[in-house]
Amino acid sequence: MSITARGDVRVTTLANGLRVATDAMPQVETATLGLWVNVGTRDERPELAGVSHLLEHMAFKGTGRRSARAITEEIEAVGGHLNAYTARESTAYYAKVLAQHVPLAVDILSDILLHSTFDDAELSRERAVVLQEIGQVHDTPDDVVFDHFQAAAFPAQPLGRPVLGDAEVVRTMPRDVLVGYLEHHYRAGDMVLAAAGKVEHDALVALAEAAFGDVPAGPGADHSGASYRGGAFREARALEQVHLVLGFRGVPYKDPDYYALGVLANLMGGGMSSRLFQELREARGLVYSIYAFATSYADDGLFGVYAGTGAEQIAELMPVLCDEIAAAATAAPDGDEFDRACTQLWAGLLMSLESSGARCEQLAHQLLVHGRPLSVAEQLDDLAAVDGAAVRRVAERLLASPPTLAAMGPVEHLAADATIAARLRALAA
Repeated sequence: MSITARGDVRVTTLANGLRVATDAMPQVETATLGLWVNVGTRDERPELAGVSHLLEHMAFKGTGRRSARAITEEIEAVGGHLNAYTARESTAYYAKVLAQHVPLAVDILSDILLHSTFDDAELSRERAVVLQEIGQVHDTPDDVVFDHFQAAAFPAQPLGRPVLGDAEVVRTMPRDVLVGYLEHHYRAGDMVLAAAGKVEHDALVALAEAAFGDVPAGPGADHSGASYRGGAFREARALEQVHLVLGFRGVPYKDPDYYALGVLANLMGGGMSSRLFQELREARGLVYSIYAFATSYADDGLFGVYAGTGAEQIAELMPVLCDEIAAAATAAPDGDEFDRACTQLWAGLLMSLESSGARCEQLAHQLLVHGRPLSVAEQLDDLAAVDGAAVRRVAERLLASPPTLAAMGPVEHLAADATIAARLRALAA
């Protein structure tokens, strides 16, 4: 067993490699805790597309000690709640409870993760539920366009596949596949039990040893390498708006330009004062919704802009959008604009400290990605080190990569892919 500490944050590594981390908030009466597993969509082979997400669903469908109904009734009987999510590089199972019910939460979390029965009848019902979820996303163009963007950016790769999976694979996925995937990937070395709020570290370590001490040691995930390539996807649909995402290769978590890219995303489309909102919505009235985003992975990343616009406006929108993106690489942002973008990120980080849920998730994420907790001061220092030249530099990096475009709706007036790419190349030159 090894122990590290950082202010109110403590981390203990159990003999099997599972890390137990706490972020004490003694001023509150609740605790958020959960188990984060370093496995997600990018760990799936094509014939298993959707297994991570289906496994997350099935964890709540009954154990040797609790039925599916008993799981929810037991946590809700003490005023708590239980949830989970699947991402491309991780899966999380978490609960929020009053401080005195932390032992119950740990017991339920360990029960659903280590003792689920994967009953065939429950599996049949849950497959149907997940298929409905996939169908719902397909019917929501401002959601599914991001799946197409991801697939175009990382074609024929696990990182490019939807988190929810392939409907035909999910429809027939058998119980033994779920059990085998769990046994192979859910290993202690790739797990973090994190908690934030009114929680006592040594007590949680004791609970974790009893509940998770027998989890097999060693790593379970081996993320397949990512290779951003860029590309395009278009789908003509009878919709009121064109939903489009235009983007480029971003940066991985540990890249020196990680914070600079965050500032650029905020400057370009992080709020109503951002360049894209002011120019494309306020000044020109070309969009209702527009924003920029930066997504990082262990070894790669994405930067993109989402816009929702009418069929009549798309021809005017694209040149202006390209111009605004390219402008970020030709001149450093001015003082007020730059300060505003940085302050928004700085404030967002500090505001997140008021939430036990946010602090718990941040702690787990830092341990999975960096192998250690990051102090708030360290993160603020890294953000403060970003200057206008760094923002310009990372914008130049973006434009050096091939663009990725995904568009759905009445796309007949959208410029050709080659035309968009050529304009971006010319502006970047």
